[in-house]
Amino acid sequence: MEFDLTWILLGAPIAFALGWLASRLDLRQLRIENRQAPKAYFRGLNFLLNEQQDQAIDAFIEAVQRDPDTSELHFALGNLFRRRGEYERAVRVHEHLLSRADLSKSDRERAQHALAQDFLKAGLIDRAEHALHQLTGTRYQSQAWLTLLSLHERSRDWSRAADIARSLQQAGEGDFAARLAHYQCEMAATALGKNKDPAAARRLLEEALRQAPGAARPRIQLAGLLAGQDDLRGAFEQLILVEPHAPQAIPLVASELVRIGQATGQLARAADLLRRCYAAAPSIDVADAIVQADAAAGMPLPQARDSYLRHMAQEPSLIAATRWLSHEPFAQESAHPVVQHSLEHAARPLARYRCAACGFEAQGYFWQCPGCQAWESFPSKRIEEL
Repeated sequence: MEFDLTWILLGAPIAFALGWLASRLDLRQLRIENRQAPKAYFRGLNFLLNEQQDQAIDAFIEAVQRDPDTSELHFALGNLFRRRGEYERAVRVHEHLLSRADLSKSDRERAQHALAQDFLKAGLIDRAEHALHQLTGTRYQSQAWLTLLSLHERSRDWSRAADIARSLQQAGEGDFAARLAHYQCEMAATALGKNKDPAAARRLLEEALRQAPGAARPRIQLAGLLAGQDDLRGAFEQLILVEPHAPQAIPLVASELVRIGQATGQLARAADLLRRCYAAAPSIDVADAIVQADAAAGMPLPQARDSYLRHMAQEPSLIAATRWLSHEPFAQESAHPVVQHSLEHAARPLARYRCAACGFEAQGYFWQCPGCQAWESFPSKRIEEL
């Protein structure tokens, strides 16, 4: 059988033509898809600007399906899912990004940071901590450490919070000495209360004072610890040192200064300090302590209570008026309890402390706000005095 070269001569041009036609069709399809992908992207952006998140998500999903290699679309879609509260879908998007071998180092770090935010929003704290630790050594390190610091504070894991604070300070992210002092005070309170280890508590408080000599809290807690061990002189000296280091905290310890000063025979010294502090910054708590000191020194109570009148002359105060009237004789004696109760009821909201950061109000003083978790955001003055 002879081989006919005619078919080869005819087939070669036909094959070439078919290949050329196929390539043109592929290029045309690619151009169409490339035109459609940006359209879907811009359509999603338009929906997003008009706060139509459902439609924006649908448009971005379409764009991702048409161009699965575009990381920016994945990030946009993941962030939308997170804002919508669809945390599981957000996690899947960002985990898909991290699984890609062709992802750049910058985008990988960004995806890891986004994944940590997904876990945080979803309340998966353990997984969030693991994701945040993966950001050490990246451009998101500072943000991750600050977030970890907040998480450890909320869980009251003061030891781990202290480790993160030291790392941040060493990295030059700010001065965390005051915050470290608070952590050591918290650990000291645990050592003294739960663990019944006053020696460890004292070591922690003394270390806090070395780190932050101007902090009021460790000195006040140390005074309380010493008083509990019957070292009243040591406690009194610690309270006296509050004035040069943290004079704004004197109203918090004014009554205790009088009590311990009277017990140690140093009432006159305590009274002089209180009058000096009151002259610099009038306060109802300091005025109240001065009344207590004068009464304890033997001054007749009506005369001692004149401090309330002098305070009201400077700063009108319902709290001071209530305390002055508490021992004032009434013409109609049976009316005294009724009037006193009414005044105390009216003054009670004014005697609270208020957080300067979030406005949280409390009857007692907090070093860390229970509302916003800010440290030392409560002024030492009552609401009435602000």
